[in-house]
Amino acid sequence: MLEVDKNGMVSNNARILPRRTTAIERAAMPTVRGIIVHQTGSSTEQAVFNSYLVPGANGAHFLISKQGTIYQTASLYRRTNHVGNVRARCLAEHRCTAAEIKQYSKSGPKAISRTEMTKSVPERYPSNLDSIGIEIVGIASLPPSKKMPPNLTPKKQQEFINENAVYEAVNGPQQSALSYLVEELKNSLQIPGTEIHRHPAVSYKNVTEAETATWP
Repeated sequence: MLEVDKNGMVSNNARILPRRTTAIERAAMPTVRGIIVHQTGSSTEQAVFNSYLVPGANGAHFLISKQGTIYQTASLYRRTNHVGNVRARCLAEHRCTAAEIKQYSKSGPKAISRTEMTKSVPERYPSNLDSIGIEIVGIASLPPSKKMPPNLTPKKQQEFINENAVYEAVNGPQQSALSYLVEELKNSLQIPGTEIHRHPAVSYKNVTEAETATWP
């Protein structure tokens, strides 16, 4: 079981190093309903630390380096923006009502997310309001078969990369660290195994993000 101090930081644990950045923290998070596993899109943990210093930055509660070092980057008692718009869980689990199917077929991601957020977990996916984010350092690159079309604006270039890049595989030390961290968080915060998800499963992200990550 993890020991968590009054500030929401894990204490007395040699495997989890404190690296809190309050710039990524938002409102209080009184209840944790799930865990979302991400990859950073960067090649080093320092790049992530630097990005967290930008005012209003998005971020997650934990970061796992290429060497398998676990850093706690935000308080467990505070929300961070790490999920984005949530998908319709009832669609993924084939249990939407006819009215929901009709509504969602005509709605975009933001509208779907607004409707989903009127529900509670497990009727919806965990969100920024009630989930712990775990980032794993890993870069995404375009495969040789995907060439950047010419004459794209910088914004369209980034969209092309986001849609077509492939994230590198989670390595052995990272996988060991992730399994340990997930198991400890599950037991300490009483999170059911059904509420641990990869980022693309719950939001509109590159489908290869955290694709190779596994946990107990």
